[in-house]
Amino acid sequence: MWNIAVPVWELVVRAVVVYAFLLLLLRITGKRQVGQLAPFDLVLLLVLSNAVQNSMNAGDNSLVGGLISAATLVLANWLIGYATYRNKKLEAVIEGHPLVLIHHGQLFEKAMSRAQLTHHELNAALRQAGVSCPQDVLSAILENNGAISVIPKSALQNVRS
Repeated sequence: MWNIAVPVWELVVRAVVVYAFLLLLLRITGKRQVGQLAPFDLVLLLVLSNAVQNSMNAGDNSLVGGLISAATLVLANWLIGYATYRNKKLEAVIEGHPLVLIHHGQLFEKAMSRAQLTHHELNAALRQAGVSCPQDVLSAILENNGAISVIPKSALQNVRS
């Protein structure tokens, strides 16, 4: 339970490599909030965690080895958060840029395709914002966190009056 079979430095390096790999992999696959995960997205995350477990612990199932790996992952996550806070170029690389989906009622199909966003998902976001169709939208933006911000045209009219 307390004896680790792998050197501490190797556990740390393995955890950092797996963290970086998964961060890159999930960054490439697109933007979605955790609450917006489809069942297959959730299954993928669960299976991924199981798939990378052995590559992180090198077969070491000790309590100490697990704690070292967990602490390394939390530290790596904190460091990435801090680095993206301090460096806007790094933030853009890791978190991406917001993506305009609708502007003045015009739907940008290429942006939807690039974000792998279906019309059903967009329409759900529009309904949630109290808008029935894209023509009633001043702006709809897919944010870095996967949320869709919708500004109805009626908001512009309220500002003018």
